[in-house]
Amino acid sequence: MFHPYPWPRLTVPVIALLLGTLVTAPVHADDGPPAAEATDYSLTVHPERTGPAIAESMYGVFYEDINHAADGGLYAELVQNRSFEYDRTDNPAYSPMTAWSEASASGGTGRAATVDDDQRLGERNRRYLRLDLDGAGDRRAGFGVTNSGYDQGLTLRRGERYDFSVWARTDRPEGTALTVGATAADGTALATPLRVTARGDRWRKYTGTLTARTSAVDGRLTVTAGGGGTVRLDMISLFPSDTYKGRANGLRKDLAEKAAALEPGFLRFPGGCLVNTGSHEAYEAPGWERKRSYQWKETIGPVEQRPVNANFWGYNQTYGLGYYEYFQFAEDIGAMALPVVPALVTGCGQNKATDDPALLERHIQDTLDLIEFANGPADSTWGAKRAAMGHRAPFGLTHLEVGNEENLPDEFFARFTRFREAIEARYPDITVISNSGPDDSGATFDRAWQLNRDAGVAMVDEHYYNSPQWFLENNTRYDSYDRRGPKVFLGEYASLDNRFSNALAEAAFMTGLERNADVVQLASYAPLLADTNDAQWRPDMIWFDNEKSWGSANYEVQKLFMNNVGDRVVPSTASATPATTEPITGAVGLSTWATSAAYDDVEVTGADGAPLLRDDFSTGDSQWTKAAGRGTWAVEDGAYLQSDESAENTLVTAGDSGWQNYDMKVKATKKSGKEGFLVAFGVKDTGNTYWWNLGGWGNTRSAVEKSVDGAKQTMTEDSTTIETGRAYDVHVQVRGRQVTLFLDGEQWGTFTDDRPAEPFRQVVTRDDATGELVVKVVNAQASEARTRIDLGTKPASRTARLTTLQAAPDAVNTADDRQVAPRRSTLRVDGAVFTHTFPAHSVTFLRIKE
Repeated sequence: MFHPYPWPRLTVPVIALLLGTLVTAPVHADDGPPAAEATDYSLTVHPERTGPAIAESMYGVFYEDINHAADGGLYAELVQNRSFEYDRTDNPAYSPMTAWSEASASGGTGRAATVDDDQRLGERNRRYLRLDLDGAGDRRAGFGVTNSGYDQGLTLRRGERYDFSVWARTDRPEGTALTVGATAADGTALATPLRVTARGDRWRKYTGTLTARTSAVDGRLTVTAGGGGTVRLDMISLFPSDTYKGRANGLRKDLAEKAAALEPGFLRFPGGCLVNTGSHEAYEAPGWERKRSYQWKETIGPVEQRPVNANFWGYNQTYGLGYYEYFQFAEDIGAMALPVVPALVTGCGQNKATDDPALLERHIQDTLDLIEFANGPADSTWGAKRAAMGHRAPFGLTHLEVGNEENLPDEFFARFTRFREAIEARYPDITVISNSGPDDSGATFDRAWQLNRDAGVAMVDEHYYNSPQWFLENNTRYDSYDRRGPKVFLGEYASLDNRFSNALAEAAFMTGLERNADVVQLASYAPLLADTNDAQWRPDMIWFDNEKSWGSANYEVQKLFMNNVGDRVVPSTASATPATTEPITGAVGLSTWATSAAYDDVEVTGADGAPLLRDDFSTGDSQWTKAAGRGTWAVEDGAYLQSDESAENTLVTAGDSGWQNYDMKVKATKKSGKEGFLVAFGVKDTGNTYWWNLGGWGNTRSAVEKSVDGAKQTMTEDSTTIETGRAYDVHVQVRGRQVTLFLDGEQWGTFTDDRPAEPFRQVVTRDDATGELVVKVVNAQASEARTRIDLGTKPASRTARLTTLQAAPDAVNTADDRQVAPRRSTLRVDGAVFTHTFPAHSVTFLRIKE
């Protein structure tokens, strides 16, 4: 996943559909807030027709270590920085002692330091903790370190057991006594201390168990050593004994259970941007590159022998959760494992093709070895390594993806072809998946699809993060896809927030995915997990802190669909919602993003040529409002200059929000910085606008983006880049809902924003196991939908099972308030034709016996 711009949290129900395309229904006034009247619809099922089969693996989950989803999240280790490998390369605030502090017991003294020398635990685990102790003194005296865990501390629960381990060596012939204790932040003891004795000056693993006497969310783990001499410690670890499925080196139970409850058909891992960013070289001590792409061979074997990596999202990655654990997790939750390997073309804003034939061959061979690791017999080279880790039987890998969101389609596809040819030659039953870049449309998307289609690729991964309105507008996206072409894997999608209105828009879109199940064969919302205290991305399906976890509104929608897929689509039709299309209206604006730029000679005229605004800035900037409140705007040398090249989204506006059918002209000059400049039109406010982003995305392309409640979607784009110091003539023409754009007098592009955002959507499937029709209806509007339903045949029972998700559009789920939750009931069905009223803002599933 990647998008260079962080999206603000949505603040207004998207179903209002600002910026012109307004889905309407009759309303009436009363003594309270305006209420919408019920709207009449019809829904007709055609059981005599045959729709596409739906694969068991249709819906799955995408897991990436973003938002601290692994260490401190799904990976159940409670100790942060257990191997002292944190580094400023991972995060400027990190050091080898991050999360550690010195500790003394009964007056014991000494010195603690992290060391990287030839006494280390291993070449891939280089740093360790050295404790130099100041003599025996009081036998109870000790000196050591305390770990504060993740966020507020270690969460311990009364009566539960916790497995401690440490690797240690000592220079004292009689050994060194180690005391392990758990306390709250205020020093209150949480468990009876554990005592072990380290013996010998060679590394050895010591283990024990702590049982919590009381519960705490701010726990600390302290390890002290008694006596004199020097003791060396590494891999100080504390795991709950009760991990998911009781696995050693296992997963946090509540998070894994929430993923399992989705009944996912597949698990895509390990990324995402982790796969195709950083160096593609392998770990090579001692001068290895910490910022490496995720490479599977580094993540298997004993955890103390796995290296660390700098996570793309700005923190440390231990690889405690590695490929073996991913395969095991997929198996435990009944999902098909779907790994992603590097294609040697970086993405996620890095956009560089690695030209090293030997390195490419090594990665191709690594991928072939990965398949053997997953599927090979226990006596094969890599199958033996799997068996040695505890899984003698093959995992049964069937799908594998090469690359992720590459912005260089030709360079990517040349390398992808090499992978594909090698895999298909040795493992012809493996489905090799390609991708189409980081967005739902544009030059990269079109070129990638052309290459994939021409080469007869089996499956192409699409990714997009768009506004809720885009999802409401694009239900028919896959209706026109070539049925004989590559199948679609929708590997990452979301509507940019966790409000129920977002989930409703996604639900409406998912009815289109199912209707086109012959084209879209795999789909996964993204991402899966987020630590509420350390999140780099929003939205997310499951949120957590150290103590609790909860499913978002989006999770509830995904779970409802994933638990009620069905085996085959039953064709159905439904009436549409009357829509009113208004002209694009709004003021105009100027902005920058990580760039200094100057603007001059702004002119806005009506369609009839009547002047609306003229400003050559000869008298200052009094006509402009600093809407975003960011950047440094001032009139200099007769132009309006934004001089802070570190500031982002610096929008200033002028004019009337009621303007329509106008031309805007301006001279724009990039002065310095990473990008070009932005010209806005149709401005309602900072979150509801259009802007022409010239030289965006690190000055790699240009696009018109539409923002609704802060969530953006691309209307049109090309590869235009902007030169520093050159003055450009920018002209935006708005007519009704059509926009035409000119750059230096030449037409740059045009689009018409008139696609209806239909809020009433349906799909019907058949569940062979239960003999039921599953009628799935989304009503994403403020009106009830009174609907005449014709099943086409008399049901076998007068009672249907009914599951409904209904909430206010702004409703969100939190740790303590589950506003969006399913309600289950029964519905009387009298014959083949009946009437049912679908609530406003709802998703409803009807299960009816055929």
